[in-house]
Amino acid sequence: MHSTLIVARMDPGSILQVAELFADFDATEMPHRMGTRRRQLFEYRGLYFHLQDSDEDNGGKLIQEARNDERFVRISDDLKPYIEAYDPKTWRSPADAMARRFYSWRASA
Repeated sequence: MHSTLIVARMDPGSILQVAELFADFDATEMPHRMGTRRRQLFEYRGLYFHLQDSDEDNGGKLIQEARNDERFVRISDDLKPYIEAYDPKTWRSPADAMARRFYSWRASA
């Protein structure tokens, strides 16, 4: 399992709208097309955390391929009133908002 974590800023009062947008998006075949197996959204004191799990690390290839799909473009546009870049000065793409894993542990079977 591969995980990516996107960090951004979000008004805590918009969690219901953001959750609804993702619920509608995840009800389509888009998560499967992008290789997404699980999505979790978190908010903490105005910060937004988007944890996305996939079966393997394909370098984001499937997500990049889906970026031109009208549903991907639509959710990106629909989220703009609620989600903003953590650091707007350096943000150019979602890759600029991805946290870097520096430690991992897993229990043995």
